[in-house]
Formats: sequence, C-alpha cells, structure tokens
Amino acid sequence: MRELLIGNHALARGAWEAGVRVAAAYPGTPSTEIIEALARYPEVYAEWAPNEKVALEVAIGAAIGGARSLAAMKHVGVNVAADPLMTLAYTGVNAGLVLVSADDPGLFSSQNEQDNRFYARLAQIPCLEPADSQEVKDMTMLAFSLSEEFDTPVMLRLTTRIAHSYSLVELGQRREVPLKDYVKQPAKYVMLPAFGKVRHRVVEERRLKLAAYAETTPLNRVEWADRRAGVITAGISYQYVKEALPGVSILKLGLTYPFPEKLIRDFVRAVETCYVVEELEPFLEDQIRALGLPVTGKELVPRVDELSSLIVARTVGARVAAVAPELVCPDLAAVALPAMTAAGNPAAGSTVLAPGEAEGVREQGTATAAAGEEVAAASGQGGAAAPAATLTGFPAAADLPGRPPLMCPGCPHRGVFYVLKKLGLVVAGDIGCYTLGATPPLQAMDTCICMGASLGVAMGLEKARGPEFARRVVAVIGDSTFLHSGMTGLLDMVYNGSNGTLIILDNGTTAMTGHQDHPGTGYTAAQRPAPKADLKQIARALGVQRVQVVDSYDLEAVEKAIREETAAAGPSVIIARRPCALLNKEKEAVYIVDKGNCLGCRYCLELGCPALSFKEQQAVIDPVQCNGCGLCTQICPGEAIRKAGEEDE
Repeated sequence: MRELLIGNHALARGAWEAGVRVAAAYPGTPSTEIIEALARYPEVYAEWAPNEKVALEVAIGAAIGGARSLAAMKHVGVNVAADPLMTLAYTGVNAGLVLVSADDPGLFSSQNEQDNRFYARLAQIPCLEPADSQEVKDMTMLAFSLSEEFDTPVMLRLTTRIAHSYSLVELGQRREVPLKDYVKQPAKYVMLPAFGKVRHRVVEERRLKLAAYAETTPLNRVEWADRRAGVITAGISYQYVKEALPGVSILKLGLTYPFPEKLIRDFVRAVETCYVVEELEPFLEDQIRALGLPVTGKELVPRVDELSSLIVARTVGARVAAVAPELVCPDLAAVALPAMTAAGNPAAGSTVLAPGEAEGVREQGTATAAAGEEVAAASGQGGAAAPAATLTGFPAAADLPGRPPLMCPGCPHRGVFYVLKKLGLVVAGDIGCYTLGATPPLQAMDTCICMGASLGVAMGLEKARGPEFARRVVAVIGDSTFLHSGMTGLLDMVYNGSNGTLIILDNGTTAMTGHQDHPGTGYTAAQRPAPKADLKQIARALGVQRVQVVDSYDLEAVEKAIREETAAAGPSVIIARRPCALLNKEKEAVYIVDKGNCLGCRYCLELGCPALSFKEQQAVIDPVQCNGCGLCTQICPGEAIRKAGEEDE
C-alpha cells in the first residue's frame, strides 16, 4: 500500500517498521512531527525530553540496553546534544541508534543555517541524506541496520524541504527486532581516558570500513546521461538538479559521510565538466577538491539560503547551456535564462550569472572560490612530516612503575561504590573523580558518556528493558556535575514517569579539577559569600517525592537507602554527603590492623584504598596514607581493624 507522507511521517514510519522501541526528542521545527507520529505507535516508547542532550542520552541508554532507539532534533539541537554525541561515536551501540538532524536552509524557523553534515564528519559517524519521503523511510530502516553492523550511531540528515514535503511512500509491516542482551562492558561504555584511547582507534578502523562500504552501497549511484556535464549532488539538491538539468549525468550520494573517493574520481574523470550542487556549505565540494579533482561548485551555487530548481537553472544551468543547451530544462531556461533563450544562441549569451544574482539569494559570500582554491592547493602539498619527539631528559613513561588510577584515601565515594557492587546493580555513571568507581577493584560502573548523562542513560536503560530492570539501575552523579547538567535529566525522570534512583555524590566541591566552587558551595570564584543551592530542595522542586540524605561513610545507612529507593515506585534521590577527603585538613585518627584477628581474607582490599596492602598474608595499613574514614573496619569480617589508640595493639 502506498500513502502520501511528509518526510517526517515517513521517517517515523520507517523507524516503526525497523522495530524501534525507544524514541526521544525536544520539539524543534522542522523535526517536530517525527516524535508526534512515533508516539501514536503503541510498540514505541516516545517522549519529549527537556532538551536535545537529554533526548540523545535517553536514546543512548536504550541502545546500550539492547533496544533500537532514535533521537530527533532540529539542526541547532545537535549543538545541545553534541557532548554525548562525540563520546557516543567512541562507545558505539548495542542495538541500532539513529540521530535525526533536521537542518533548516533558508531559516524558515531558526536562528542560523548551520550545515550539520560537519557534525557527522567531526564525530566520524555515517551521514545519510534522503531526497524524498520514500528515501526517508528506506534510509531510516537502513540506518538502524548500518548502526548495528558497524557499531556506530548513524546521522540521518533531513532538510526542511524534505521534512515537510509530501511524496508517495510504500508502506510495509513492522519488523519485531528482539531486545538484545544487556552485557556489562565498561571498557566500551565507560569512557575513562584509558578506555577512550582504545576506542578512538576503533573509531578510525570503523571509518575506513565505512569508506569502503560507501564505494559499493546502492545509496550512492550514478545516473548516466550526456557526459559533457556531470553533477555530484545529494538530498533535496538532487531533485533540483533532476528538474533543472534533465540531460546531465548525475552522481547521487545518499551516504555523504564518509563519501566514496573512487566512485567520485571515476565520475569526475568520465565527464567533461563536473559540478557540485549542494545546499549551504561546500561540504562535498571541499572534500572533492582536496582529492585534487577539478569541480565547480560554490563559484556558481549560492552558499546561503535554500536552493531551488530555478536557482540551479540560473547558475549551473547557465554554464551548461553555454555548451549544451539541450541539457537544461527548456521551461526553466525560459524563466531563468531569458536573454540566452531569446537570442536563440546560448553560446553568445554565455555570461554566467554571479551567485548573488540568482533568484532567492539574499546574500552571497565572496570568499568561497578562494577558499576552495586554497583547499585544492593545500591538497597538492602532501602531508607535512610529524615533528620529531622532544628530548626532555625525564625518564620514559615505560620506565616508571605502573600506578593504577584509584580514589584518594578517605574518598567518600568509595563506600557508595562498594555497596553498589555488593548489591550487583547496574550503574549509569558520570564525569568526575568518582568515575574511578569503574576501575578495579570496585568495578561498579557500567556507563559514562559525558557530563550529566548518567540520568538520561539510566532512563533509557529503564525504558528499553522495563520497570523490573529499572529496579536494578541507579544513576550516580557528583554535586557539581548535577548542577552543571544533571538537573534536566532528573526533570526528565520525573516528567516521563521513571522508577529510577539517582545518587548524588555530594562532596561539597568540584573536586576533580582542584576544588573549585560551584552554586552549591555558597562561595563565588572570588571567595565571596553567595546563595547556596540546596540539592535536597532542588530535587523536591523538580518533583521528586522521595529524597534521602545519608552519610557516605556509613555503609549500613548507604545500603539501607539504596535498597529502599530501588524498591520504591517512582523516581527517587539519595544524597550521599561527605566533604571531599582532601578538603579536611585535620586528619582523623588512623586505623591499624590487629594481627591476631586478621583472617588473611583480603576482603578489605575490595575497597581499593591506597592505604591498605598485604604483607605476609596479613593486611597492613599505611599510617601516612590512612585518612581515618573507617570504611575498612566496617567491612572487615574478623573485626581486625580498629582505630589506633582505642586499645593496645
């Protein structure tokens, strides 16, 4: 059955047919209708998130949780979501994840005209550009498959003209894609620097595989016609070229990043003159010029505003008509090139219109051609040699003993992660020194994407795998990070009916960067007194009914609170509070080991405290490093650890 659909509804239909389970978005023209349409499918959990960043984080959590997911936003929304996007490119996905970027050439309802294909290139993820509603649906379905095949998010880029134009779409049935298993993989989903370095190499390997795929995929196809003129184009520009220049050969790119170098080289060499027609930035043109290939693009085609068939006829069409007038649509030529057609001798009137003379072009930059020439010139210079390594006189890193990253002695976060590991919970983590809760021996963190992402990821895991799984999921975030970008995630949990639990690790400072103040410390950067944000009141103001405050050093209280809140219905918050150990200059009494009671079980080492070690099958506490937090004595099964001075050793 065929139906007339706008691109946004075709996208929703394609996502539904592809088996999407979770979709999130923040409304923004021209993308808004996507989530509205998906919300009408009962098989899909669809939500409005407080912003695009949270929407993408929810989709990330769902994909990691094994459900195909989608996040939709307008082009400027990707700016808001760029933080998780850049790291998502590193982690990859479990189930397929599609990011829809609806760009707005012509600024019909936007504050700028940015070209988001550059985001795909920046993140090194595939970018698909459909040219009508049928392609929107088909590419949406393919995007999920590509995402899973290459373990990457996929950007599907629409423009306003595609998103809001009707064309016929062949409808299909929904494919029920089974929920993939959730497997804890901190090396893949917790982007500590050590893991991130490894994943960056994976991204590079994936880019090369995608580039090879781009050479053979039917997404990129050549439509041969007259070879005196050829056009490389994509998206809606393809439709304009087909209408304005029906006689030229066309290389239509559906996958615009990475693009097919060999296919492009072969095409350019096979036509006498090659043009690049694309809206907004010379995204394709610059890359083609960097290959050293002679193409004409932004010298003729406007760099601002929407294109149209008439603009293509007036710009590229004028140049083509000078050589082969029969390749240009006669009806459009009569309007776009009246002087040439009236003279009956196109060659005699072959003056090419300046870009700013094209209809609908309000303003045209003058540096485009120069910039393109610079790119072409640079491409012929070859790569510069890498600078030689500098001799510093310091020993090489390989000569130094290994020092695994660990939390500081007395860190108040240690006990919380110890309990989380003990309870076997799934932990969506965040950015801060507490991210070290992912490292041995604690190993209590499952994901870490970016600042403030823990809540959205936890929400996505819950929506992917259901309320029972949600009782095993907690999000953890520091006080500073919560105020940075965690509040919107908590609002999303409340607004969209989460049963999740958030633990705010409140140590009263921005510890990781050197104890800077934040709105919750009561002081400004100049150390002037300031209003102190109250985390408990903020949580309640955001709609959380269940809020507990516990002492991070009291393991029994921490465990009790976590058990209660993960079992409770509705969203809840636990504020685990203790000042950063490095802020307390007055050292508590250190702990010692009663050798007569030490069982040699090594259980105390599970805390990962640098002050604890083993010697001759017994625990030893370094009195210099011991901070006196007392966590070790709370978990020692032999009651062998006590405060120094309490009684004789």
